[in-house]
Amino acid sequence: AHQDLPMATINAQEIRESIGCFRVLIVGRANTGKTTILQKVCNTTDQPEMYDAKGNQIDAAIVNGSINCGNHTITNEMVFKSNPTFVFHDSCGFEAGSEGEFNDMKTFISQCVHVTKLDE
Repeated sequence: AHQDLPMATINAQEIRESIGCFRVLIVGRANTGKTTILQKVCNTTDQPEMYDAKGNQIDAAIVNGSINCGNHTITNEMVFKSNPTFVFHDSCGFEAGSEGEFNDMKTFISQCVHVTKLDE
């Protein structure tokens, strides 16, 4: 049945221009290389700039210390200078029996699912 449908032509550049920025949530266990994966996606070895939910830049020294301990906030935004059209959020890691972290992620997704502008 799906073979009879015409193929839509998707132009990635047109999509990027019409949307502008993409918000991406990366999910996984703490300290397993989620940020390294994002660096590969953005073709960089630089650390991301971090912003709180209100758009205020967070001091890198504070962020790096808390990330290394596995403590950070899912609402914080990570942006790589090499690819500013992607705004990343870290799930903070899931550990066995970590219901609180899972609920934080569900709440975040529920709040963002209907947002149509990145600054909302």
